[in-house]
Amino acid sequence: MTPFEDKTGCKVSVTTGNTSDEMVTLMKSHKYDGVSASGDATLRLINSDEVSPVNVDLVPNYVDIFPSLKDQSWNTVDGVHYGIPHGRGANLLMYNTDDVSPAPDSWGVVFDADSPYSGSTTAYDSPIYIADAAVYLMATQPDLKITNPYELDQDQFDAAVALLKTQRKLVGEYWYNYTEEVDAFTNGNSVIGTTWQVIDNLLTGADVPVAAVLPTEGATGWSDTWMISSHAAHPNCMYMWMDWIVSPTVNAQVAEWFGEAPANAKACDNTSDPTFCDTYHAADEDYFSHVHYWTTPLTACGDDRGSTCKDYAAWVQAWTDIKG
Repeated sequence: MTPFEDKTGCKVSVTTGNTSDEMVTLMKSHKYDGVSASGDATLRLINSDEVSPVNVDLVPNYVDIFPSLKDQSWNTVDGVHYGIPHGRGANLLMYNTDDVSPAPDSWGVVFDADSPYSGSTTAYDSPIYIADAAVYLMATQPDLKITNPYELDQDQFDAAVALLKTQRKLVGEYWYNYTEEVDAFTNGNSVIGTTWQVIDNLLTGADVPVAAVLPTEGATGWSDTWMISSHAAHPNCMYMWMDWIVSPTVNAQVAEWFGEAPANAKACDNTSDPTFCDTYHAADEDYFSHVHYWTTPLTACGDDRGSTCKDYAAWVQAWTDIKG
């Protein structure tokens, strides 16, 4: 941030939001020029007119963003861009290699009612986690005809919720802040569950015996987007910030600090760790083809079912019921 301030004369003030819900609430205060939002927040911000369309021609570094992150449902609506992608990652399955055997390659180990890891299983604490259950059901119950884990009609939604209620009996701890999961695996309270690559890296670096895998069913994940507030007091500075944050060197720095694959294809030549982009599969489009990026659930299903899908409000209510 300091080099950005020195270069542009803009002053940066930062507030950290721990969850997508917090990000939405903060943006609705109209105190911020912009936000880094995951896909489970972006459409809420767009549909409530809290963010403005973005002229990508005013962001020169946009040209080097991986094409697979552009023009996606969580950052572009009816051909109108609402932000600049700056990173992505997958929600992986992590396990303690001393306590979990054989090595799992399926989400079934955290959803099976007879799992031997009851009480030592962990899961991400968010309504969007319902999509993780839907991803598993896509592969294991094809009769449900789930094609998009964020577009669930009543029957599909009920099946996902039922699966998560079964899982609730297995879960010892839910987490939303990565430090919570680091602590749980370090002290042995958790031995298996959903994770991020950065958590696996931190635990491995601390000599905790863990491994992480992208299961055979695929996974959910995130693609974060920098967006500009429709109430921005300093829109010019926000545009300069969006270009700065996805410039090759800075995008590499942010990706390594935060623990995600960079969005700028040229960033991989600027990481301090020459193996970083390989670890995070930054340019591996086959890997990310198995990742269903977080997207805000809407009533509109996006297909011939019309407006019969469950929206985010329904997901929030169900998540409260699941956790009890």
